[in-house]
Amino acid sequence: MENEEDNIFWVKIDGEKRLATLNLVPGNQVYKEKLVKIKDEEFRAWDPYRSKLGSAIMNDLNILPIVRKSRVLYLGVSTGTTASHVSDIVGPNGIVFCVEHTSRVAREFLDRVASYRSNIVPILQDARNPKEYFSVYGTIDVVYVDIAQPDQTEIAILNCKTYLKKDGYLMLVVKTRSIDVTKDPSEITRNEARKLKYDFVIIQEINLAPYEKDHSMIIAKYLG
Repeated sequence: MENEEDNIFWVKIDGEKRLATLNLVPGNQVYKEKLVKIKDEEFRAWDPYRSKLGSAIMNDLNILPIVRKSRVLYLGVSTGTTASHVSDIVGPNGIVFCVEHTSRVAREFLDRVASYRSNIVPILQDARNPKEYFSVYGTIDVVYVDIAQPDQTEIAILNCKTYLKKDGYLMLVVKTRSIDVTKDPSEITRNEARKLKYDFVIIQEINLAPYEKDHSMIIAKYLG
């Protein structure tokens, strides 16, 4: 059931094997997900239709660089569904710096997620200005990017150059319709991957269908 390295679990819920994380805040739900007690531990079902990281795992993600004690910079945290599972994975000795630009969404994230989880640091800031994240300290192990901007890859690269350690990982959600509605999504993903070739080694490209239409994820290692 458990992969010791990444704190991802498979649990039986209503007779079905489901992806789950060990709940950092027992009894707390973030998006009305199912909670399951096994022995003395509580697990949160992870809905891949509500989380692009969850959908990447379901679609055979080869490497999940987010592990226990990881330091993660999360751009575009929104209301925090995926970030809550990342918080579970890194555990009490990890940290998730969560950047969100929209104040209304950030308030919901604070109320739903960040106020319950001591390993989350919320940052209300534009991801285009990483040097203004005054709450971020030290180098980062993983930069996770989920922002709907035409220049999302350039924003990701800038954040990696500012904070990501050498041989750290970028996990980039490519929202193809935010980049160009006229092109084939797979062509857009290839084009975005090419932008990374000078600073990164591409590890994997994953189509997130059927969980997320017109989305993919690129996993890359930073050369520093």
